[in-house]
Amino acid sequence: MLWLKAFHIIFVVCWFAGLFYLPRIFVYYAASGHAETRQQLAVMARKLYRFVTPFMFIAIALGVAMILQNPDYYLHARWMWLKLAGVTFLVVYHAQCGRYVSAINDNTDHHGHVFYRFFNEVPVFFLFGIVLLAVLKPFN
Repeated sequence: MLWLKAFHIIFVVCWFAGLFYLPRIFVYYAASGHAETRQQLAVMARKLYRFVTPFMFIAIALGVAMILQNPDYYLHARWMWLKLAGVTFLVVYHAQCGRYVSAINDNTDHHGHVFYRFFNEVPVFFLFGIVLLAVLKPFN
């Protein structure tokens, strides 16, 4: 169980690195007025999204494996359902990042840098909530 937990944490950290940096690339893309810079940032966003997406799937698979180790406990713990709701939101956020990557690479994105600055902060709040739920295990 500890090996599963360790690898789950490692892949969550890797996934979150992408969730933190990818929207930052969107900010730079939207703020840039240079076509060459925008093109380079679009390529960076596409490559980063492709790189971190497997981390999401691996982190989820390892999390499911941990739940299956003791389903009677985890599936009856309210904190776990809140955590899973947060993870579900992050999966949707990740998918939305993919839509923005596509729009940026197709040169059809029209969001400004201010929009992306706010969008960039979203995963921070979910990270805090998910970690606090996993560590403190309130609402048992």
